[in-house]
Amino acid sequence: MTNGVVLVITSPNDATANMVIASLNQRGAPVTRVDPADIGPSLQFGAYLGGNQARWSGRLITESRDVALEDVRAIYHRRPSRWRFRELEGPARDFAVAEARHGLGGLLGSLGCRYVNHPEHVAKSDFKPSQLRVAASLGLTIPATLITNDLDAVRRFAVDHTSLIYKSFRGYPHCPDGTAAAVWTQRVEADEVDESVTLTAHLFQEEVAKEADARVTVVGRRVFAQKITSPAGELDWRRDDWDTLVHTPIEVPSPIVAGLYGYLDRFDLVFGCFDFALEATGDDADPYRWIFIECNPNGQWGWLPDSDAIADAFADTLLEGWFS
Repeated sequence: MTNGVVLVITSPNDATANMVIASLNQRGAPVTRVDPADIGPSLQFGAYLGGNQARWSGRLITESRDVALEDVRAIYHRRPSRWRFRELEGPARDFAVAEARHGLGGLLGSLGCRYVNHPEHVAKSDFKPSQLRVAASLGLTIPATLITNDLDAVRRFAVDHTSLIYKSFRGYPHCPDGTAAAVWTQRVEADEVDESVTLTAHLFQEEVAKEADARVTVVGRRVFAQKITSPAGELDWRRDDWDTLVHTPIEVPSPIVAGLYGYLDRFDLVFGCFDFALEATGDDADPYRWIFIECNPNGQWGWLPDSDAIADAFADTLLEGWFS
């Protein structure tokens, strides 16, 4: 057994991270859970770099753990809380947030260990225009897409693509009370789009005549895929009652798998949740045309039927090469 620790960076009530931690615990791997938003008396740290050192050394101290930074061998960067600093307001809070993000956040991103996924790579890969361009360059099929704030461009797009959908770029804008509001993928008629489209960027796509959706979770080189059918026939299955969704294991064609590996490599990701629309082909040997929708580089998977196996894949990937 090799000395070292896995750092799990996430919020306190992250059920998905709990599954990975449980799998790591089963292997006897040392784990420390940290939420950077706890910075203050509940989370203190000190880091040193100088002389002949090529890596940061120091300590990260929580209410229950004291970790040597040089012992961190892998980081599972999940979903830490938003910075708080409730005792501060206005410019003082903005300054504290920026210092914490660049100081503590920057330190945790520069420990020179294995990351699943590195936050910088998540940020780089989180833009839908880049996702679609990379997917297309790798030979994956994408829907015809228009990104614009030009009303005339929307009308021209509608001439060639009579069934249009609109989706947001980020999906979950935050409300003043801190909650998140969902913006579902929705059908739009060209005559419904007016001059208000000029206010900001919009994403329009041709609607895919899909039979079902697929969620493909890739961890390292392990692929987990579920076909998702909405009994209510929702355009966006996330809008349906999740208890009624039908999940069926599905085999991903090898050209699609190769494209997913290439996608992760292009963005320096270890893990990604890919969404595809499945269009029926009528061919029993090759029943679906797989159409790339998006990849969430920090997506949810804990609700999937094969979540236990996915958690094990995370644990194996985090421990690979240093823990035995």
